[in-house]
Amino acid sequence: MALRGIGIHKRFGDSEILHGVDLQVEPGTITTVIGPSGSGKTTLLRSLALLDPPEVGEVVLDEHRIAFPRTEPLPTGDIWPHLTVVFQQLFLWPHLTIRDNVLLPLKSRRVDESSDRAEAAIQGLGISSFVDRYPNEVSLGQRQLGAIARALALEPRYLLLDEITSALDVEYVAMILERLKTLRSTGVGILIVSHLINFARQSADQIVFLDEGAVVESGSPTILDKPLSERLEKFLGLVLGAR
Repeated sequence: MALRGIGIHKRFGDSEILHGVDLQVEPGTITTVIGPSGSGKTTLLRSLALLDPPEVGEVVLDEHRIAFPRTEPLPTGDIWPHLTVVFQQLFLWPHLTIRDNVLLPLKSRRVDESSDRAEAAIQGLGISSFVDRYPNEVSLGQRQLGAIARALALEPRYLLLDEITSALDVEYVAMILERLKTLRSTGVGILIVSHLINFARQSADQIVFLDEGAVVESGSPTILDKPLSERLEKFLGLVLGAR
């Protein structure tokens, strides 16, 4: 049981963005993908989520194996919401309160006990103090937590997060880290794309360093202290030296 990308190739026009990427996210673990801008991190996340399916390769979601290229439709009922994504842009409806944003996908799917599931996500993330406000009435960090609560209310087996800590202050980064570790303990597999090296160090069970559309190095967070590849060592020197 795992979320796996096997030999993922992805093109946009004449440019090949991903070159045969392999990646695996185990249930109850956090995998963090790091790498320079333009390395293909968000493209990889979108390919694994089948929002921009790969041209070649396989995406395996537990017992479901989806091979590419393919001519038949995607088995959407086997994928979503078992696999759910939160993007940096959040995509919260501005005319709905945070609570109604959390409830909306449940109601659209006609999920039984929608209110109970929404409330469990709200309480689990500790956002009840502002959940009845509109997105423009709360901080960016609070909107991030609202977007994560919306995803969690769907009770996914795998949660994919794209740069959710960008532009957040230290307090909210720490809060989100705490919530993600709690979520990991419930058995959810989590994949995070992040540019924050210390966040990756503190959050991840596995770190994947992506560069120019290929996995250069992967392993436990110790690779951030003792990288095996010259490319990761150079990247860390640039990123950490710029702080």
